[in-house]
Amino acid sequence: MWRNTRSGWGRVSIALHWLSALAIVGLFALGWWMTDLGYYDAWYNKAPWLHRSAGMLLLLATLGRLAWRLFQPAPRGEGSRLEAVAAGLGHWLLYLVLLGVLVSGYLISTAKGSGISVFGWFEVPATVYGLANQADTAGTIHWYGALTLLALAAGHGLISLKHHWVDKRLTLVRMLSAKYARRQ
Repeated sequence: MWRNTRSGWGRVSIALHWLSALAIVGLFALGWWMTDLGYYDAWYNKAPWLHRSAGMLLLLATLGRLAWRLFQPAPRGEGSRLEAVAAGLGHWLLYLVLLGVLVSGYLISTAKGSGISVFGWFEVPATVYGLANQADTAGTIHWYGALTLLALAAGHGLISLKHHWVDKRLTLVRMLSAKYARRQ
């Protein structure tokens, strides 16, 4: 039940899905909140550090998730061929926008050549820095990318609820329990 099958998602895919969802919502909320902090606020330095650290962990988890996805079968869809194509495109668009948000966040944080300390456990080095307007350009991409990601994620969630409640499909249930991965 750890691996995906053609009938259901395995535990690894389910865990990565829900941890990513929580991280995305949490990082968006923290990012929005911290932009209004004043210089003398106690969280002025701590909130960005938490945001960067969690963002780097999400980037690593996303790269791992993509690698896992490449070597694991995706369960068969329950709808029409058009729905399957739309679902596939939608998922890859979510991944693409998520990677854009994460990479632009990295580029903001490393614009002056400093690496990113991830909760004090390790440092992600600055590999691209010193570009003209790097922090500002990456900041604009990061903000609008995050808004786009949240909108796509909300649509993704709403569509899953539609499949569950209106279409009476197992789409949502399969992402909540690995027991469907047992069936072949």
